[in-house]
Amino acid sequence: MGVTMNLMRKRVLLLAVAGLSMAADGPKTFTGIVGDDMCEGDHKTMGGTDAARCTAECIQSMKAKYALWVGKDVYVLSDQTTPAKYAGKKVTVTGTVTLPTGKETDKTLQVTSIKPAK
Repeated sequence: MGVTMNLMRKRVLLLAVAGLSMAADGPKTFTGIVGDDMCEGDHKTMGGTDAARCTAECIQSMKAKYALWVGKDVYVLSDQTTPAKYAGKKVTVTGTVTLPTGKETDKTLQVTSIKPAK
């Protein structure tokens, strides 16, 4: 039982250190286009619909989530209300990136602020 407790303590310590190192990064600024997490940044499959309209339809009808597209990287936004007014537009988002599933492809951006890009 002593070996098991030592192993558990080591794991907890490693997790705590990993959490602190991730938190130490702090908020970063990202500039990209507000879209959804389904259309892969390309709304051509919606029959010529513009990006704002396609995003709104995917959010409402298909239960997609607002996301920030920065090149080929996509970040699901933690704030699912504010991005509605920026759908299809270039914005600057400040926040902290998390990996809720542990996979690099499933990035969430914990939003601190969203504003139009300059």
